Amino acid sequence: MNKLEQLKQRSLVVADTGDIEAIRRYQPQDATTNPSLLYKAAQLPQYQQHLKDALAWAEKSGGDVIAQASMKLAVSIGKEILQIVPGVVSTEVDARLSFDTRASVEYARKLIALYEQDGVARERVLIKLASTWEGIAAASVLEREGIHCNLTLLFSQCQAVACAEAGVTLISPFVGRILDWYKASTGRDDYTAADDPGVLSVTRIYEYYKSRGYPTIVMGASFRNTGEIEALAGCDKLTISPQLLQELQDDDGELAEGLGGDITAQSKPEAPLSEAEFRYQLNADAMATEKLAEGIRNFVADQLKLEQLLQDAR
Repeated sequence: MNKLEQLKQRSLVVADTGDIEAIRRYQPQDATTNPSLLYKAAQLPQYQQHLKDALAWAEKSGGDVIAQASMKLAVSIGKEILQIVPGVVSTEVDARLSFDTRASVEYARKLIALYEQDGVARERVLIKLASTWEGIAAASVLEREGIHCNLTLLFSQCQAVACAEAGVTLISPFVGRILDWYKASTGRDDYTAADDPGVLSVTRIYEYYKSRGYPTIVMGASFRNTGEIEALAGCDKLTISPQLLQELQDDDGELAEGLGGDITAQSKPEAPLSEAEFRYQLNADAMATEKLAEGIRNFVADQLKLEQLLQDAR
């Protein structure tokens, strides 16, 4: 077996792309999208009909045409992805709402309503939210309504702890972006999978969850190389870009050992993490604070590009 086939025996593999053809090629269990991936997908010739249909629908629906069309486009691409993958697709709440719990909940409800109007059950959709305090609070509300969530832009232990305590379905702790920060801040360029700060962060989170019996799924994300992926083989899920999926598929070597071994059972905290403690711990982690803020800014920038693309197509 090639390394991709070996990996699929140990972790559920998720395609980190909105490219339908790439999803068909690598046959992942699930797929994830975000504004950056949707913007790239929306520029491809095969998606132009989706753009036109989303705009036509939005024109009839009233309200902010571009905002409505953006949501409809995300759902249309998500629905097409679900015709290929057997599992779920992640669709993101507008990153501009990352610090507004109520607005995030309303946006998520609208996305789910659009999916259900298109005949897609909510069980096949994960709503993506940034792992801010407000995003986690929104996820807590949504989970109680049967709307499952994927908390993204997760870089620290306090974010992971708060997500588990909120009953979130899945988290996407980032690997490569953590490595990027440490390379830039230390000047080191020789990290291996064994001492990669992103790999170590996800390993700690995974072991924290498993040792305390939290059901929240850990899905490693944002990989820079296949070494990071191999080091986390055995993680519940791994979301991987088409380029790295291809590298794994082309490699007939033996997959690295990855995660494993016995994890000692631990007690859950007596009291949940408070908002004040969450904010303090996040603030104390310069890497997590900076990468969370940067991630939100980048998603907003790509959302604005997507909206401009829709505006130009009107």
